[in-house]
Amino acid sequence: QVQLVESGGGLVQPGGSLRLSCAASGSIFPIIDMGYYRQAPGKQRELVALITSLGSTNYAGSVKGRFTISRDNAKNTVFLQMNSLKLEDTAVYYCKMRDSSIWGPRNIWGQGTQVTVSS
Repeated sequence: QVQLVESGGGLVQPGGSLRLSCAASGSIFPIIDMGYYRQAPGKQRELVALITSLGSTNYAGSVKGRFTISRDNAKNTVFLQMNSLKLEDTAVYYCKMRDSSIWGPRNIWGQGTQVTVSS
């Protein structure tokens, strides 16, 4: 069984910063990538940022230059540093890990953490 434990969400004013973290534990196969997605009310879930096991990163255009994703491979943990937050960044942020199980690639989702940007 694999578990992703997320932390770091909360309420912040526009222009502020938050740091999310997501730690994977349990029966983990070699990790392919880890990342964050978000879902705002009435909208579809979208990719925010992704980092591969080799350190390659991918960001949504709306967060480039403001968000930074990083990873501690030894601890199977991913971090999302969010700066210059905007009202439109308000959403539930979900961590996702993709590993290469013996049955093929497997996606594991975290429980989600609320990020609210409000004045």
